[in-house]
Amino acid sequence: MYEQIPDDLRACIEPVVEEHECELVNVESVKDRGETVLRVTIDSKIGDGRVPVDKIASVSRELGTGLDAMDAIPGAYRLEVSSPGLDRMLARKKDFKAALGSEVKVKTRRPLDGRRRFKGQLVEIKEEDVILSVDGEQMCVPFSEIEKANMIYTFSSADFRTEGSA
Repeated sequence: MYEQIPDDLRACIEPVVEEHECELVNVESVKDRGETVLRVTIDSKIGDGRVPVDKIASVSRELGTGLDAMDAIPGAYRLEVSSPGLDRMLARKKDFKAALGSEVKVKTRRPLDGRRRFKGQLVEIKEEDVILSVDGEQMCVPFSEIEKANMIYTFSSADFRTEGSA
């Protein structure tokens, strides 16, 4: 979640992203086969997930240089910069608002009602909570408990049409 990005990393990353006319969505540091991977997710200013590959590459190069110069990540690491994609990450309140009415997956930091994973329709956004319709029942999930959330893209026949077909 955007709110959990460490201040020092946000201060290093966000200005570079904004300089490229994008918005910082999330920063995640994970271990992958013993290697530290810093995953930076950026989006266009209008939030449509359409960030050109050349812009992602430019942001990545500039971030790599800046992070190395500041020694922001201890030891060796791999930097991955990407856009939200079809299974759009929901990390900021504005991302949740844009996904209102959509089907989402939410993973919580600790169990709520005996489970940590929820899949359902995002029906309401409150100041501190999101309301999901899960298995026909309303579920209130505090933003502070959300570890990870994604919108579930629903394919339609239009996604499979080729040019020239009706």
